[in-house]
Amino acid sequence: MPKRILTGTVTSDANAQTVTVSVERRFRHPVLKKTIRKSKKYRAHDENNAYKIGDKVRIQECAPKSKTKRWEVIA
Repeated sequence: MPKRILTGTVTSDANAQTVTVSVERRFRHPVLKKTIRKSKKYRAHDENNAYKIGDKVRIQECAPKSKTKRWEVIA
């Protein structure tokens, strides 16, 4: 089964080897036909602390690295 890849923006880099990434998705409401924006935050593993707040990154699913980290930064 392929691993999911999401694109988002780094919103926090306060913790060691971890970044918080906000991923936004857009979809059309089934009844109102209005475009809705929803966002979700993911905690991702950043081995070298290379990414800072505001950077656009791609994250990929991985085996659990800690209690909350199930994603890793790939670019």
